[in-house]
Amino acid sequence: MTRKYVIGTRGSDLALWQANLVRTRLESLFTEQEFEIKVIRTTGDQLLDIALSKIGDKGLFTRQIETALLNGEIDFAVHSLKDLQTVQPDGLIIGAVCDRETANDVFISKTHKSIDELPAGARVATGSLRRKSQLLNFRPDLEIVEIRGNVPTRLKKFQESDLDGLILAYAGIFRLGLEKSVSQLIPFSVMLPAVGQGAVAVEIREGDGEVLELAAKLESGPTRVCITAERSFLRRLEGGCQVPIGAYATIDGGNLHLEGMVGSLDGNVIFRESISGGTDEAEGLGTRLAEQLIEKGAAELLEETRIKIESSSEATM
Repeated sequence: MTRKYVIGTRGSDLALWQANLVRTRLESLFTEQEFEIKVIRTTGDQLLDIALSKIGDKGLFTRQIETALLNGEIDFAVHSLKDLQTVQPDGLIIGAVCDRETANDVFISKTHKSIDELPAGARVATGSLRRKSQLLNFRPDLEIVEIRGNVPTRLKKFQESDLDGLILAYAGIFRLGLEKSVSQLIPFSVMLPAVGQGAVAVEIREGDGEVLELAAKLESGPTRVCITAERSFLRRLEGGCQVPIGAYATIDGGNLHLEGMVGSLDGNVIFRESISGGTDEAEGLGTRLAEQLIEKGAAELLEETRIKIESSSEATM
């Protein structure tokens, strides 16, 4: 019996690309079923003129979509995995984690081929405190400028400005066919990505066996293992997009390697460690790596960062 399933997503070009990827794959696997896309506007899409760090909401790009899922208005919710909270709302689960795209950040410039080539005092745009912290740790002489908006919007703002550089995620650039704008794929030694960066998550209702059966066909087992470790690391640190935390996990044979960082807003302090173990230890490895950083002073650093962000937010209200 044919049924129409509804896929919920944000309305940005990248979000629609991801939703269409999921729909196309489902249509090819389940030819007798129908799948349609429903665009849902989130808080993060509405507050484009405010720095993410000053909004302080971990569900900025997901809450309205998750509400629609819980209410039965949609059957699947497609997200950039890095936007998801580390604990799913009651009644929801991640039904599938799709194959991950390259997780690096990229440097974009009109005149320079890499961050290393930038002159002292160069102005680089990013809306991410994680990127800002690591960039200033690598090049403390740079000036960081706040920028918001979806990928095409930020690129347009940059091209029309006198800024010297822009930092974005490679996955978004690649998926929108904008690779020609990239000057440098930033190595992980300089900048670890956001937790889950480059991965697409398909969220569904818990207990909905029919939808879970469909979603399971989209699952990438290796990606699930890696993001489980990364999300466990973030969960233990209780961090979100408003604090400088990065992590990246890889699998080599049966070995899982996880590297993570916590940094100060000015980049003067960076705690960075790595850990390895079996792929069946993903959850525990993430927790243990976080505890290693906590022992070094990461918890105090994160608390100082939150206080500074809150003070800054109050000052601008």
